[in-house]
Amino acid sequence: MLIVNGKLITWGAENKILPDGWGLLIREGVIEKIALQDELIRDYPAEERLDAEGQYVMPGNICAHTHFYGAFSRALGIPGDAPFNFTQILDKLWWNLDKALDEDGVRYSALVCLVDAVKHGTTTLIDHHASPNAIDGSLDIIAETINQAGLRASLCYEVTDRDGAEKAEQGLQENLRFIKRIEKKDPQDTNLRAHFGLHASLTLSDETLARANELCPEGIGFHIHAAEGVADQVYSLETSGKRVVHRLDQFGILRPETILAHGVHLDEGEIARLAETQTWLTHQPRSNMNNAVGVAPIEDMLAAGMRVGMGNDGFSNTMWLEWKEAYLLHKLAHRDPRRMGGYTVTQLGVDNNAELVTELFGGLRVGEIVEGAAADLIFVDYHPFTPLMAGNLPWHILFGFQESMVTATVVAGKPLMYRRELLTLDEAAIAAKAMAISSQIWQRFEDIATSK
Repeated sequence: MLIVNGKLITWGAENKILPDGWGLLIREGVIEKIALQDELIRDYPAEERLDAEGQYVMPGNICAHTHFYGAFSRALGIPGDAPFNFTQILDKLWWNLDKALDEDGVRYSALVCLVDAVKHGTTTLIDHHASPNAIDGSLDIIAETINQAGLRASLCYEVTDRDGAEKAEQGLQENLRFIKRIEKKDPQDTNLRAHFGLHASLTLSDETLARANELCPEGIGFHIHAAEGVADQVYSLETSGKRVVHRLDQFGILRPETILAHGVHLDEGEIARLAETQTWLTHQPRSNMNNAVGVAPIEDMLAAGMRVGMGNDGFSNTMWLEWKEAYLLHKLAHRDPRRMGGYTVTQLGVDNNAELVTELFGGLRVGEIVEGAAADLIFVDYHPFTPLMAGNLPWHILFGFQESMVTATVVAGKPLMYRRELLTLDEAAIAAKAMAISSQIWQRFEDIATSK
């Protein structure tokens, strides 16, 4: 098809803003040609046209770390006293909620997140799943929802020893089974990839880490939380004599395909090792503030040569809001308005996330409007009242763009939303079904929490 009547924001190393008069030819899910609109209409008169109606056309946003399974935590009350530190939050909220999930809960917690992503212009998501009472086949259920929505994603199962050796082995096998499914390259899974999921050092034994490394195929990365809270470092030092990154390194977890989430409490030696191994790390400022775990030294990591992207840790799929929180958080934490400037924010949220996903999809360029790149695009109904240029675009996004301005979402050349109408998902029906399921899950959650 042709995308016409839009103003193009390309991102990429030489970010450009192309005014009215330029268009895109989309074929086989990629951007085949960028040219003047009149030329495209003349040369391809039979192509279907998607009218951007004068809006900005730009690459869709990327979320490099999320948790669909946490969707039903919204407004959930935790029995007893409020958690007063990070380990209590895990124990009293997340490790009870994940136990309450059944197959329907897995499916609809994913679907409500995907509705949110399509509506708000997040076209690629890297998920980290947990459902200890519904492990086998859980990634297939989520994959089905991804394919239904039409989005792009990588999935994994969170292996942990906290529920016993049998369930740890089930989690290991679920990762391996899904990786093998993706390796078959079924056309229905074109937009899907796999990581090998692990929870965090503080819930993983040496035996399970060794087993994960043994099972994980070459070329597949791990996806694991690291040093999110101080407790992770304390556990690692007390049990192994090593800090978290060095303990994971001992078991072959660090590699260019691996994603560590958070890294709030890493020291200089750990940062240097992550830079040396080119292991990815993702920053989730909203979650870090909510859990009161601290502020990751992101700028130090970048200066050391680390590859750092941005996720949302299960918060809403409104990635521009995540950018804004990052922009503000580091200034406040350091009491220095020069920290975490707009270019640094977009380095994380645009450039590095795009590099991460491009590598994940075997070199298919994602996150940029350039010929040969994936046609993962959004239309944005933004009307600037000050000059908007390639150089000041980050600040227009930080202080002007809102997720409600996204009117169309396209992934691999397929429209998923147009004129704010969802085309692949029925939001009302999904919300109604999720309401019934979440009520049941909340009751199971309360039963689990109060039985401890």
